[in-house]
Amino acid sequence: MLAPQSVQSDTALSRDDMALVAKLVYEHAGIVIREHKEAMARGRLARRVKVLGLNSIAEYCAYLRTAAASDEIPELINAVTTNHTAFFRERHHFDHLRKDVLPRLIQERAGRRGRIRIWSAACSSGEEPYSAAAISRDVIGHRSDLDFKILATDIDTDILDRAAAGQYPAEQFDRLPADLRPLLRLEGQNSRGEARIAEDLKRLIAFKRLNLIERWPMKGPFDVIFCRNVFIYFDTPTKAAILDRYVALLQPGGFLYLGHSESLPQPHPQLRLIGRTIYERTP
Repeated sequence: MLAPQSVQSDTALSRDDMALVAKLVYEHAGIVIREHKEAMARGRLARRVKVLGLNSIAEYCAYLRTAAASDEIPELINAVTTNHTAFFRERHHFDHLRKDVLPRLIQERAGRRGRIRIWSAACSSGEEPYSAAAISRDVIGHRSDLDFKILATDIDTDILDRAAAGQYPAEQFDRLPADLRPLLRLEGQNSRGEARIAEDLKRLIAFKRLNLIERWPMKGPFDVIFCRNVFIYFDTPTKAAILDRYVALLQPGGFLYLGHSESLPQPHPQLRLIGRTIYERTP
């Protein structure tokens, strides 16, 4: 009768330990973990307990309280970060990119090595920037008179490695609409049933780690910023500060895409809503 109690105690997450985890994640990543996420946190922390060879979540949290745990903080953030995404998710953004944004940029900048930049600000496992690359390659082609690049950033180092590899279960592609699937230019399946994104699309993207509440090394300007399903993890002051920084890096006339369940933390004098979760930067 003791074994079940032992297992339960190994995965128990006390209120004080939950508060510690929430505090550390907020301080280092700006992400808010609310009390109703306790079950999620418990499951994610149990994975780190197993990786580190510890005996319980309580022991793991005791370790987090020591100075020696500084190197564990990025792993903690990786563990509690949610990475749910899909190719061409919220398709209206990619339709806008294809029909409105890219044709205008080509007209403005082609012929003089014009620069076009897109930023996927929380790229997760890479489906978002690869979708943007696929649409852009289809519209722009391989012309040499445009300097086109996509920056894809995320705080989670593990998920960035997966994104850079560009390999996904083949069934993810099988579910795509027939008009979009060919744009990803898939290369053959491996022994694990994974298909690989074509190299010419991968070369358009630079994957980098970035913590949105720390210093941003890039200077922009960007023509498009994808910030989808990001603001839901921050409190209002953090969202407002990040939004100001986005606007500062957006080209006048550039576009900010938010997630379907998100809105601006407050009206911004340099952004106007022009479509469903599509904002344009005004001069």
